[in-house]
Amino acid sequence: MHGDSDYGMWPLVVINSVIFIFFAFSFTKPKTTLDWRSLGAFSAFIVALFTEMYGFPLTIYLLSGWLAENYPRIDFLAHDNGHLLHALLGFEGNAHFDPLHIASNVFIISGLFLLSSAWSVLHKAQQTHSLASSGWYARCRHPQYIAFIIIMFGFLLQWPTIPTLVMFPILLVVYVRLAKREESIALEEFGDTYRQYMEITPAWIPRLNFKT
Repeated sequence: MHGDSDYGMWPLVVINSVIFIFFAFSFTKPKTTLDWRSLGAFSAFIVALFTEMYGFPLTIYLLSGWLAENYPRIDFLAHDNGHLLHALLGFEGNAHFDPLHIASNVFIISGLFLLSSAWSVLHKAQQTHSLASSGWYARCRHPQYIAFIIIMFGFLLQWPTIPTLVMFPILLVVYVRLAKREESIALEEFGDTYRQYMEITPAWIPRLNFKT
């Protein structure tokens, strides 16, 4: 590792964090406490991600000895080389066009689309005090949480860091607990109707068709 750091770009940390959190906010339009907790968990991941991507490369500093020994020709303080998986897996050329980065973009865009579609159904149901069971909610019970997970996984493919790798499984647990809490509330409100919905609709793995 050598040369001057390309990091310390804190305005980009703020701008990118605000953009993605705003997109998530505009898609989800949080109203309930569970909505805000879900968005808050995602926002913490996003801030941690962009802090390392543009602000301070904590992971690269923590791994600097190992990286310098095993990849002496790569200047990991150059921003483009912050795509660690690109170097570790031996990809060549521009990291933005390697298979991981392309897959990352597919996951992120797909997650945002799912988030928008799912929360649109959810909030229409909340406004009418009815059960959300159409659209993606006819395929699985928690598409909004699946969307957040897909987006975060996409970012991990693109720019893995120690903090976000630690946060990811923790946030999975957070979303599972939020989902269980959400279901307990739905059972209290909708009773047997929700029990029947649970029997025919998987929790996390979307079914391929809407047939029961």
